[in-house]
Amino acid sequence: MMEVQVAMARNNATVKIPIGVVLDLDSRVGKERLRCINMALSDFYSYYGGHYRTRLDLHIKDSKNDVIGAAAAALDLVKNEHVQAIIGPGNLMQENFIIDLGKKSRVPIISFATTPLTSTRSPYLYRATQSHSSQIKAIAAIVHAFEWREVVPIFVDNESAEGIIPYLSDALEEVDARIPHWSIIPPGATDEEVKGELYNLMKLQTTVFIVHMDPTLGSKVFDIAKEIGMMSEGYVWIITDKMTNLWSLVDHFDTDSMQGILAIRNYVPKSNEFDNFKVRWKRIVKAELGIFGLWAYDATFALAKAVEKLSTKNFSFDVSNVSGSARTDLESFGVSQNGPELVRALSSIRFKGLSSEEFSFVNGQLESSVLRIVNVNENFERGIGFWTSKSGLVNRLDFENVTRNSTSKANLGTIIWPGDPHSVPKGWKIQTLKIGVPVKNGFIEFVEAPNDTSPNSIVSPKGYCIAVFNEVMKTMKYNVTYNFYAFKMSDGEKTGYYDDLVYQVAYGNYDAVVGDISIRAERSLYVDFTLPFMESGVVIVVPIKDDQNKNAWVFLKPLTWDLWVASGCFFVFIGFVIWALEHRINGDFRGPPSHHVGTSLWFSFSTMVFAHRERVVSNSARFVVVIWCFVVLILTQSYTASLTSLLTVQQLQPSVTDLNELVRKGENVAYQDGTFVQGIVQKIFDPSKIKTFKSMEDLDELFNKGSAKGGIAAAFDEIPYMNLFLEKYPDKYTTIEPTFKTEGFGFVFPKGSSLGAEVSRAFLRLSEGDTIKNLEERYLPRRTRCLDARTSNSSKSLGLESFWGLFLIAGVAAILALIIFAAEFLYEQREVLRDSGISVWKRILQLIRNFDLKDLTSHAF
Repeated sequence: MMEVQVAMARNNATVKIPIGVVLDLDSRVGKERLRCINMALSDFYSYYGGHYRTRLDLHIKDSKNDVIGAAAAALDLVKNEHVQAIIGPGNLMQENFIIDLGKKSRVPIISFATTPLTSTRSPYLYRATQSHSSQIKAIAAIVHAFEWREVVPIFVDNESAEGIIPYLSDALEEVDARIPHWSIIPPGATDEEVKGELYNLMKLQTTVFIVHMDPTLGSKVFDIAKEIGMMSEGYVWIITDKMTNLWSLVDHFDTDSMQGILAIRNYVPKSNEFDNFKVRWKRIVKAELGIFGLWAYDATFALAKAVEKLSTKNFSFDVSNVSGSARTDLESFGVSQNGPELVRALSSIRFKGLSSEEFSFVNGQLESSVLRIVNVNENFERGIGFWTSKSGLVNRLDFENVTRNSTSKANLGTIIWPGDPHSVPKGWKIQTLKIGVPVKNGFIEFVEAPNDTSPNSIVSPKGYCIAVFNEVMKTMKYNVTYNFYAFKMSDGEKTGYYDDLVYQVAYGNYDAVVGDISIRAERSLYVDFTLPFMESGVVIVVPIKDDQNKNAWVFLKPLTWDLWVASGCFFVFIGFVIWALEHRINGDFRGPPSHHVGTSLWFSFSTMVFAHRERVVSNSARFVVVIWCFVVLILTQSYTASLTSLLTVQQLQPSVTDLNELVRKGENVAYQDGTFVQGIVQKIFDPSKIKTFKSMEDLDELFNKGSAKGGIAAAFDEIPYMNLFLEKYPDKYTTIEPTFKTEGFGFVFPKGSSLGAEVSRAFLRLSEGDTIKNLEERYLPRRTRCLDARTSNSSKSLGLESFWGLFLIAGVAAILALIIFAAEFLYEQREVLRDSGISVWKRILQLIRNFDLKDLTSHAF
């Protein structure tokens, strides 16, 4: 292994560390960076006052604003100069060629390229610039603060634009804003090319533009925009730091055509060090100082500190892997032995720099914490606020009291917009909207438009949907003018299907559609719906029949058969229990066997009308009788009520009980012509069984014919329509299950429309009051009596499940009384039970004979 030692200068035992510099020395930015690099080294070594052990030895190469030139310069520095770090290059394309060289040779690269990325692709790459991600978030916060829903970016067709586009799109999506159009301008675009693109942008409804390009081309864009009237009232222009950072480096840069724009700037904190440096800079260079020079100054200062931190290390290059047979220079460079330590040292450096309160590399990238938002007026910039990564939009900086992330426009100062208005632009052009409405024959309570009009003629429709839309538009924060246009099929006679009407918005023929339009998933692929202004669902309507019970056996219907059987069994059981308890002590329950049975049944069944005359002597029997009379009372009263209902109240029953019955019997069905319900019906029924209707009168006529005579047995339609139908014919029709869920009625707007979102918010505000309720009462009157399958007046028979609790109580009471009586009787007859001289069977017979005898010890005798 062969080591090439770094040259050492023995003056004050200072080690010279070779550092490469690759910059475009013919550009003003490159010259500014090089001057600041030299001033940083001078200040660094002056600051230490000779107490330093290393000194950066700069090896400067000119990339000549060329990718290959930058790559060749970097390769020469690594291979021949054995530099320990490279400062530069200045743009992303040159960086892409150098990044792998630094990784393979373990030489840190401090680049000045700017990207949207917040981290680097190589551990040896450091970017001494702030990423675009911060200003993208700041722009998104501004868009969100002013509630702009559409934004058009204007970019130069280069690698820088390609890198920022996806990040900008994601950031705007997070704040509910969309990009309807991307405007890409060639780098060397002529005035005519720029004017043509701007004319295309004028055709858009959106008036909010984000400009990301250098000042030279950007100045041309704004000059032409002013010329064609795009710097007038209603327009919004936001420019990125790609333009603002270079303003100071462009000779005679004129902002006259940029009045009212918002600009994002990198914030440079005020400090004595910065003021002193700025004075020295103007004395030496006699030109404005830009942020690029400050970044170069701080980056060089950080590198010098990192190298000094490693002063005890042996800076060397390992060239043992370099083969003499290498065919290209790309295979014949060594590896820095101190590269990994230098990377760790650079990552740990933190100090107060000229460009920020704390200069440090986080994941190889400068940490961006503060951006300044300015408003261009006259010939100067006026600060209106700041954006910070922790607090969002703020009016003034307060690093001690950090607030939550804010996107409130109240935190920004007064803005003078293009055209010198003080009112916030809406973000889109307010033009007379062309709104389509359906022309239909029936259900005009929702939408009523003249049927004799020609297609796409202006009409004055009426109805609930129109009234709701008009009220919503009155609550908008700005005036919106619109005209209603009648929609028919091209022949001008047949009313168009609702799908065709909705898709007219997607085709661009209408700006919106208002009416009884159902929100459907397949439609939402092409258009946007507002929030539903009326709930809906598809129901099945069938005729109802009077099931009045007039037969001779109607008295049996109040109770189900199981309740009849259970009641009869309990009457017999209770009669037996009372006989058993009273037989020995009550003369009314004695006599021949036939008399025993008759008396028991008579006593039990007579309790139904409380006509029993026999005395009850024992307390146990009285307890059972009281419980049983309570059960009988409840049972007879319930029976009476149910029978009364059956005999006096009209029994309205649906002619069909469920959907399966319709399919099984092959009945005809119908749906409203032109609605999406057609798709539901066609999935269930044979096409030959399906008919259509256009009005409530048509539907009633189809029902009157019946399925057997070419009519229908059921109709499918949405709840709002069927509510009107049932209210008109309350005693003829009802609904049955199932109900098909839908999302309701909504207004239709183009995909991604900002106005659609505004209308939804306006409807929410309107619905908080009584306006919607009043409109429903005016256009959709409701009767107090409403029929459906679940609330019909039909009476059901009473079942055992309603009374088993009562029977349980009576049964437990009777059994308990029997157990007590049996225990007492057996105790009295214990001598018989103990007599072992006779058989068991004889003892049982003796107990029966004794039971049949009078109990002369009872108080009843």
